[in-house]
Amino acid sequence: VKRGCPSCSLEAGDEKERRDPISVQLFPPELVEHIVSFLPVKDVVALGQTCHYFHEVCDAEGVWRRICRRLTPRIRDHRAGARPWKRAAILNYTKGLYFQAFGGRRRCLSKSVAPMLAHGYRRFLPTKDHVFILDYVGTLFFLKNALVSSTLGQIQWKRACRYVVLCRGAKDFASDPRCDTVYRKYLYVLATREQPPVVGTTDSRACDCVEVYLQSSGQRVFKMTFHHSMSFKQIVLVGQETQRALLLLTDEGKIYSLIVNETQLDQPRSYTVQLALRKVSRCLPHLRVTCMASNQSSTLYITGKKWGIVPRKWVPKAAELRAPDPPDQGGVYFEVHTPGVYRDLFGTLQAFDPLDHQMPLALALPAKVLFCALGYNHLGLVDEFGRIFMQGNNRYGQLGTGDKMDRGEPTQVRYLQRPIALWCGLNHSLVLSQTSDFNKELLGCGCGAGGRLPGWPKGSASFVKLHIKVPLCACSLCSTRECLYMLSSHDIEQCPVYRDLPAGRVGGSPEPTQGAGAPQDPGGTAQACEEYLSQIHSCPTLQDRMAKMKEIVGWMPLMAAQRDFFWEALDMLQKTPSGSGPGTSTPES
Repeated sequence: VKRGCPSCSLEAGDEKERRDPISVQLFPPELVEHIVSFLPVKDVVALGQTCHYFHEVCDAEGVWRRICRRLTPRIRDHRAGARPWKRAAILNYTKGLYFQAFGGRRRCLSKSVAPMLAHGYRRFLPTKDHVFILDYVGTLFFLKNALVSSTLGQIQWKRACRYVVLCRGAKDFASDPRCDTVYRKYLYVLATREQPPVVGTTDSRACDCVEVYLQSSGQRVFKMTFHHSMSFKQIVLVGQETQRALLLLTDEGKIYSLIVNETQLDQPRSYTVQLALRKVSRCLPHLRVTCMASNQSSTLYITGKKWGIVPRKWVPKAAELRAPDPPDQGGVYFEVHTPGVYRDLFGTLQAFDPLDHQMPLALALPAKVLFCALGYNHLGLVDEFGRIFMQGNNRYGQLGTGDKMDRGEPTQVRYLQRPIALWCGLNHSLVLSQTSDFNKELLGCGCGAGGRLPGWPKGSASFVKLHIKVPLCACSLCSTRECLYMLSSHDIEQCPVYRDLPAGRVGGSPEPTQGAGAPQDPGGTAQACEEYLSQIHSCPTLQDRMAKMKEIVGWMPLMAAQRDFFWEALDMLQKTPSGSGPGTSTPES
């Protein structure tokens, strides 16, 4: 670009430069896109937020194609979509598996090895010795623990530091549903395999199958193949090792089951298993199940929530309209197989039938459920408005309701909304949420023994902020006896699914408000503050009141900087001589 006239004097050239500044828009768009593609991903996103011109440049598929090839040069199959190159680049830029061990001297967040061939991370599962990760193109990776040499020349045991490809074409995988990874001996992989042509034909067919691998070595010990007309998308396990039930969810929303004896899987023999339709699909044929969750003695089903679109040609002079949801969409159905778990979940044995464990039980909820988490004897549900409902045993405060009273029906946790992920374990629960400044934080409640609630060794009956650094793009989590895992991945095609709560139902109450002119209290803030004050007043000593105030600060929807400020201020007040009175002081003092 010519910046001045060479025949003019220097002063005249300078004046012309000041009058006619050079704009980046004069450069060819291909050149600007090529220059921008050399920036880091976070700088490309930041540059696209400066002005309309750079937004269009940084959002071009040509830029993201170059970035994707630079980040993952070996990946060629990035699948189709509205923005395939941008989605692929961000998936591979944000992928990561982070973990923090509960024991030992070093308690900090670490990152596992990142397989170069992985196209993003879709889900993961820790087992007794290793970790398995599934990417977005169906490749299942086997992350091994191993002895490695440190920078000081010392040999140390390190988690997830080696990786191999276990199999390809995988759709889903599962293992023993108990929280303790000691029981996870086998890994069941739902995959698609090409079968050789039948005699008399030349065309091969793709059939779904379940392959069983040893988690310790990755060796395949068993395989069962289904008819080509059966197509599945999810697998879960339920029951004991000798009567292990495999539940398979089809693309049409039907559930099939088969029984396997795990103690005989390592014996080299061939036998036939019977695939039968589950009772929930036989008794309720009109329901379309979209996802399942299970533990050793119970199974939870969520029916489909699908928006219908009214075609434009049937609505003249109007935009596309959303059709109403069919009845029973977004509902929850339960199977409980043991009386002890049934009593913990529902508080009674009145409707329990010991002769029919597969009879589905419907849970009454005020709205459609999007996802759930199932522990040993408690569960968590998240509805379409982002509200969290907990139910079951509350001996350790794992429901997060502020007390230790069992709940026989779904009870809303009012101070938490719109979680990213929810996890229920043996006797504690975890919630991954996003703050108002777009940072992530991890909240937990229940038993804190063994370090499972970092920063709260005595546990908590309410959800409190855990002392752990959460990755910016964390999307799911899992906790074992030894370690806490967090999966980082961002998919631009998964937009927020929560809806705004109608004005008449703000605060979670389905009853209409009394008085037409009564002022609204969004989120039930006043009621929550009154409850907090009553909890502080019930504390017998000043020290207990300070500790309760710290918990309440962790519950309140504050920004991260504000929450840290209040915690630091409370610590300073507690350490001063005037604020650290004897433990026997009364509230009046």
